[in-house]
Amino acid sequence: MEDDEPNPRRARAPRTGTVHALLVGINEYCPSVASHPLRGCLNDIAAARAWLESRVDGPLSLRVLRDREATAAAVGEGITEHLGRAVAGDSALFWFSGHGTRFAARSAEELMKEGTGDCQAIVCADGPLADVELGPLLESVAARGAHTTAVMDCCFSGGTTRDDEDGPTARYLPPDPGWRLPDPSARALASAAGSLPYGSGHVTLAAGTVEQLVYEHDLGGRRHGMFSYALLEALTAAGPTATSREILSAAHCGVQILRHGQDPVLIPHESGGLADRPFLGGAARAPSPQLLRHGRDGWEVDHGSLHGLSSRADGRPTGEDTASFVVTSGGTAVEGPESGTRLVRVREVRPDRTLVTPADWAPDPTRVYPVALATLALPPARLLVDATHDPRAEAWLLSALATAGPGGGPTPLLHAGPGPGRRHPEPLIRFRVVVRDGRAQVTRRDGGVVVSGLPLADRADAYAVVDSLIHLTRWYQLHGLRNPRSPLEGRVHVEVCGLDGTPVEAGTAPYGTAEQVFRYGGGPGDWHEPLVQIRIHNRSRLPLWCVLLDLTDSHGAGLGLYEPDFIGAGRTGYALRGSPVRLSLPPGRPVRPGAYVRDWLKLIVAENEFNTVPFQLEPLVPGATRNRLDPAAADGVLRLAAPARTHRDAGPAHRPWAGDWSTRTLALRTVVPTASGR
Repeated sequence: MEDDEPNPRRARAPRTGTVHALLVGINEYCPSVASHPLRGCLNDIAAARAWLESRVDGPLSLRVLRDREATAAAVGEGITEHLGRAVAGDSALFWFSGHGTRFAARSAEELMKEGTGDCQAIVCADGPLADVELGPLLESVAARGAHTTAVMDCCFSGGTTRDDEDGPTARYLPPDPGWRLPDPSARALASAAGSLPYGSGHVTLAAGTVEQLVYEHDLGGRRHGMFSYALLEALTAAGPTATSREILSAAHCGVQILRHGQDPVLIPHESGGLADRPFLGGAARAPSPQLLRHGRDGWEVDHGSLHGLSSRADGRPTGEDTASFVVTSGGTAVEGPESGTRLVRVREVRPDRTLVTPADWAPDPTRVYPVALATLALPPARLLVDATHDPRAEAWLLSALATAGPGGGPTPLLHAGPGPGRRHPEPLIRFRVVVRDGRAQVTRRDGGVVVSGLPLADRADAYAVVDSLIHLTRWYQLHGLRNPRSPLEGRVHVEVCGLDGTPVEAGTAPYGTAEQVFRYGGGPGDWHEPLVQIRIHNRSRLPLWCVLLDLTDSHGAGLGLYEPDFIGAGRTGYALRGSPVRLSLPPGRPVRPGAYVRDWLKLIVAENEFNTVPFQLEPLVPGATRNRLDPAAADGVLRLAAPARTHRDAGPAHRPWAGDWSTRTLALRTVVPTASGR
């Protein structure tokens, strides 16, 4: 939601292509499917239609399916025939308001793809349309080049409750034994095509997680789905360039204000991809890893203690030691009405988010603002500069540090100084920069060389060195992330196996203190990479949201091995949905005896969905030109949605908003053997 949008409520999105929309709302089902009607679904799609007609400035092609018109065949035909007319430059929107269901996975292939042990489906007027069928339909639309979005306001969770007629109603139907369900083999084929759970070619905004019920209620004088209502409120308030990620963040707060425990989610999560394009299409832009929004407890930033933030080093906010965030636009701090930066100050740090107070300005509660850390009360990484023979280089580095943060101020991640003190206690991350003959070398606290040969001949070079140090600080923060006092500690494990399921020995020590070694096979001229299977075992009694980071020795971090998702209690998730994982040297490293690469598989688990933007780092390219004020260069964050629960596995009682989280790290080394076999 762009900060420079003057009047977002009246703004229309200028377009040259056509917006094709298929709106499906089902209150009345066929008697054999559901005898008890819903009451808000038709209102949802009527409101969605009104929003489209008021916002779209260009051709708009609508098709609406209501109640018993919306059979599985009609929905499928509406996607292929109506949305299928969209081409490159057009947008396709599928909006479904009705019941959802889930059914048990029935085959080994399905269990590999579904970490919860269940498959999901929307319920059409005459029965279910499973994700294995819906996904490829939407992917076929996206394959024609249209920006394709799905809004799903229905349950995808097991168990159900139904309140009285005037109270909240769950949009869930238990599966009927007589329903036609897809053949399990179809799921394996769809997965191989990359179309599960909803594919990678389109973006999905869902009303809740796969383990939650979602509800409708009387809102604004009419019955609506809570998600549809909050989403349309967010869309109405948004500027035309607001991204799906920003809109979902605002809708999430809106739903939480209406009903705690229903947590909308966004699929896929990749930074700079579909989630970071405008809702009705347009160019992607780099997302802000932190967002300021108005929630059930007032103003909050989606950044909590999970990433190590506290108000002060001892956790108690006071005076100038309090952490703060600054509103940004395009990576630059935004000035307020009196030409001062728009700051929000931390008042309480929670595991999932931070409650803040605006400093001398009044944000619009209907807006979502990108923000970046301005001051950080935790000990920053400490930087020692050894430039005995070149005092100018030291001055350049200190000057760059003083202006490398948001708005041209100091970076909150690095502090140059001789040692710990009252304001800067000894950090775990320490770097030393040694300058000799116009070149800089960066070493760790243990003396190991991190980066060498960085040019440092002028002020511009100093900024590039500081950029590299900021990147390294973020990487080491991710590497060291842990929460040892969590009740979830030790209950979720990463296992690397051979393709026959045989575990690979070694590497059982936690947090990467031991290495599993994998060797290339073959020989010179015929080397082939080791193939493995990576499993994630959830041995807790809770379904857990799991993210598997691949931290590389080139100081990058990616999510490509495992699409972030829930793994059910006692269940197992599989990297690449069970396909073999190829361990190989990265491009640029010749495959020859003695060559190797290191990876650290960092598993992050939590009780609910969280923001994955901060965990995606491109490999460090020393000396490359970078935008110092890009929000992605600020400290990383996670957003954990507050879970609804009735029991704990173990450990002390927590406040209702505290979402537990934990990490596990497994270190891998892939080597090309020498003549001795090492």
